[in-house]
Amino acid sequence: MKIAIIEDELLAVNYLKDLLDKQNIVPVTETVVLRSKKKAIDFFENDAADLIFMDIHLGDGMSLEIFEQVELFAPIIFITAFDEYAIRVFKHFTIDYVLKPFEEEDLHQALQKFVSIRNNFDPEPLLKSISTLRQGEDTEVMKRFMVREGNKLRSVDEQNTAYFFASGKYLFLTTMDNQTYIYDDTIKDIIQKLNPQVFFKVNRKFIINKEAITEIIKHSSQKVELQLSPKPEVSDEVFISKMQITECLNWLKNQ
Repeated sequence: MKIAIIEDELLAVNYLKDLLDKQNIVPVTETVVLRSKKKAIDFFENDAADLIFMDIHLGDGMSLEIFEQVELFAPIIFITAFDEYAIRVFKHFTIDYVLKPFEEEDLHQALQKFVSIRNNFDPEPLLKSISTLRQGEDTEVMKRFMVREGNKLRSVDEQNTAYFFASGKYLFLTTMDNQTYIYDDTIKDIIQKLNPQVFFKVNRKFIINKEAITEIIKHSSQKVELQLSPKPEVSDEVFISKMQITECLNWLKNQ
């Protein structure tokens, strides 16, 4: 199993790794240590883990903010010194909430719970349901988007929308004729409102209209680049997230 540890305190990381090395409840083949919110977001944009250990407070912010940037489908064991977040974290795929300082037995109980859930729960129907929701099959899709042009409002239809991209705190809409506007929404929310036959969220920054894709470059099985027209000003290269490659290529193939 591939384990991810999201923890900024080195002593806490080493203590947890030592306990994981000693236990024989779950086989650990790889351990990835992510010591900041940014590193965790960058990692999960293109990779995944079988089980995540997560602290709440990190040096660059709250770990709960990671969920606003990337989708995590792996089970999570929270290990923290703060008990006030216990209710909030169970909105996610939380297995257990362990308070620091904790003993070896506390970890074993959390791992036993994880094994029990994994052995008695088939995630496939849930993942299919999530996929269906992401494709927007049961939601009304938006066909036109209101953007501000000076002191006027302009309506841009989906055929003329090349892509949405996030930069800093803002979401932008770029048209097929290479006009870019600030769009009042977030990339996480807008993808739920778009026509899944037309748009696909290829990574955490770009939602692409299939008609804007001019070329697909496969550097390797885990590195696929999309060339777009018009070319984005904020990025010379647009890569499909590793976790999205198969789904994205199937989406393109079935259009």
